[in-house]
Amino acid sequence: MKIKFPSPEFDDAVAAVCHGLVSDEQVRALNELLRNDAAARDEYILRLEVHSRLASDADLFVSPATDHVASSDKRRMLGLPAFTPVSTRGGWKRGIAWTLAVAASMALVATATWLLSPSAAISSAIATSKAVAMLNETAGARWAGPDGGPGLGAPLEPGWLKLEAGLAQVVFYSGARVVIEGPAELQLISATHAVCSRGKVTAEVPPQARGFRIDTPQGKVTDFGTVFGLEVNEGRTEVHVFKGQVTVQSAAVRTDDNLREGSGAVMETSNAPRHIAADRKAFAGLFELEAKSSAAEVLRLDQWRSAGERLNRDPSLLIRFVFDAAKPSRWELPNISVQGGLTGDATIIGCQWGQSRWPGKRALEFQNVNDRVRLNVPGEFDALTIATWVRVQGLDRNLNSLFMCDGFAAGSLHWLIRKDGVLGITIVGEGSGNYQISMSPPVLTLDRLGLWVHLAVVVDGRAGRVVHYVNGQQVGETALRIKPPYRIGTAELGNWNTKGYPGKDPFMIRNFSGSMDEFCLFERPLGSDEIHALYAEGRPDEEVIASRE
Repeated sequence: MKIKFPSPEFDDAVAAVCHGLVSDEQVRALNELLRNDAAARDEYILRLEVHSRLASDADLFVSPATDHVASSDKRRMLGLPAFTPVSTRGGWKRGIAWTLAVAASMALVATATWLLSPSAAISSAIATSKAVAMLNETAGARWAGPDGGPGLGAPLEPGWLKLEAGLAQVVFYSGARVVIEGPAELQLISATHAVCSRGKVTAEVPPQARGFRIDTPQGKVTDFGTVFGLEVNEGRTEVHVFKGQVTVQSAAVRTDDNLREGSGAVMETSNAPRHIAADRKAFAGLFELEAKSSAAEVLRLDQWRSAGERLNRDPSLLIRFVFDAAKPSRWELPNISVQGGLTGDATIIGCQWGQSRWPGKRALEFQNVNDRVRLNVPGEFDALTIATWVRVQGLDRNLNSLFMCDGFAAGSLHWLIRKDGVLGITIVGEGSGNYQISMSPPVLTLDRLGLWVHLAVVVDGRAGRVVHYVNGQQVGETALRIKPPYRIGTAELGNWNTKGYPGKDPFMIRNFSGSMDEFCLFERPLGSDEIHALYAEGRPDEEVIASRE
């Protein structure tokens, strides 16, 4: 393979480097070209610099306070062809002159081979995580702080967990499992190390996590593949070994003491450790976490269903799908709202049934490029609210559909998640080229993939605004310039029909990858308190639900 400059082959090879898809053949051909063509080297460096800046700075495209985005992004989100950048050196320089000073400073073009390392080109886009554990299970958990604490399945980075009441199980990436009972404070240090400043904990340490350690103000406890309990009070730590062996080191005397199954020790601030018998009954509540968690899940499911019965009677609720009431045909999805007779049921195409937020209930999984739910909503509206529970498995497409009208008829809406985790909705107006895109900051971040998340968007034509919500909290607002009426007509969950679009564009493929557990469409703008109530009543872990008549 031989590459010339300028040429489409050069454009394709550089794009492949930027996106980590470069082949060995392209690497060899690019190396040969860059060694011998100074103009190609300059262009190559310039494009990599532009790619790096665009990949690392979301503000170049989106501001949550405005609807301003780069024109190519607007066209792609709407489904129009992306603008093709000029492939000649002069055209690129005219379009992005602001990068010339940076590109000129890269005076190492004489050795071009390193430039072709895909990792060098895409390092800014590599996903990373500092998490050392995850929250695996809870029962009656109440966390300190205004944010309500971590959600089930959430990755946990080093830092403090402060549990005011209830039980919570933390699974460290080393394999160690620690159950804490509130009130308690546990600081995560690493996958093999934690600090308990107060409270009661049990730890189960499998062989692969041997050496797992928990420090307290009175000493250190190192496990060698066992089960033990700790109770930390002011000036005192009790260690109880229920299985295997641990080593304790007192802060008072700094000597090691080996404790075996059935034994224990009391460490105090100023006294040498003294031995005691292990008392499993004192930690019985922690060993009952699984049973308590299952009972709590059943209660939460019953609470959600009761809240849903009230919600179904809301006259503004056009559609409510709960995905556990599919008809025997398995492809008819009932609309259980009081308005269901007006909008009708939906049709499931492809898709599979999977696990929902709670055991014993189903959710709909979107796995294949064909998977979708087809529905029809007649009428014209001054305002709409869309809300759903989703578990995003991956943002496989540049644009990942949530709920989208067919085609681009005036008044239609396209709600989706961008590949970088930005929520976006396109509202199409009357006349050619008249549309508006409202976007949030990146909110579907790495730590939310695989977790159940509540998403909502309010399109309020009367107040002239679009508001995005995640887990009951507002995450972005945009002034709305496209006037009502808004129309849904034929539309899809989890996919998109490009009806009326004459061109071909890879951005047309925008199927959702993940699961959906509830979907609501209202013909009015819900307020922030109502959005938060939808989230609170539907969240899979515990939150007190105020009784409403």
